[in-house]
Amino acid sequence: MPNIKIFSGSSHQDLSQKIADRLGLELGKVVTKKFSNQETCVEIGESVRGEDVYIVQSGCGEINDNLMELLIMINACKIASASRVTAVIPCFPYARQDKKDKSRAPISAKLVANMLSVSGADHIITMDLHASQIQGFFDIPVDNLYAEPAVLKWIKENIPEWKNCTIVSPDAGGAKRVTSIADRLNVDFALIHKERKKANEVDRMVLVGDVRDRVAILVDDMADTCGTVCHAVDKLISAGAVKVYAILTHGIFSGPAISRINNACFEAVVVTNTIPQEEKMKNHSNMMIHYQSWKQFCCLIFFQNM
Repeated sequence: MPNIKIFSGSSHQDLSQKIADRLGLELGKVVTKKFSNQETCVEIGESVRGEDVYIVQSGCGEINDNLMELLIMINACKIASASRVTAVIPCFPYARQDKKDKSRAPISAKLVANMLSVSGADHIITMDLHASQIQGFFDIPVDNLYAEPAVLKWIKENIPEWKNCTIVSPDAGGAKRVTSIADRLNVDFALIHKERKKANEVDRMVLVGDVRDRVAILVDDMADTCGTVCHAVDKLISAGAVKVYAILTHGIFSGPAISRINNACFEAVVVTNTIPQEEKMKNHSNMMIHYQSWKQFCCLIFFQNM
């Protein structure tokens, strides 16, 4: 059997270290730098000949630079005779561009899939894909892990009234996700139909389901500018919900996201650490690590209104 070697990209080194610690391994030696013209250069600092190589790189931060870095690292290991190269991509880049929804629109998620395959990746591990059909864009194995086990445990341990809750999807696309969680908890579910004028801007929301006198738990795969979840909490409160929690797998939190969360009526907003949150935790005292689960990508981080 080949030995396992884990290398970390520059996007989320803390997560890479946690994974390596959990497996009782040392992170592989790799040096990433940029030339003066901003080209990325990667040097693998140890032999990978005949090894089973895992490269951890999340689709966050400087997404294009991090994606290019991942492709170069995969190719460097492949041409150095690695037995197999697995790309561990906790948050898959360009996952929201998964279909041609208007004339002349690109399917960028398919392009990323092609790039990963051409670079030499033999296997992809990711988490809570925005659209499950992205797995079909690849001709190599794709493991799409789910945050659901960690979410269920967090709900049971941290929401005393969870037996009187309604699991809510902030859009129709997440209906399958919330029905699965609601079935496991044996509670009701609801969904919110939203209409957009343009990307990242919600025009109108319609609640389908009953949340009156109940705890509402919003569950979604990602939060970017948080316009959707903050509109959703207002809709749920106006519909009679007594408390609203939000549990989101990928906390992108770009632009005005943090200020929107702090001004909304959430009891707590919980995210996994597929995306690093250290900088936001430094700048916002009401954000803290609350719960750790090594079964998926390590830990849940949350905001709580003080």
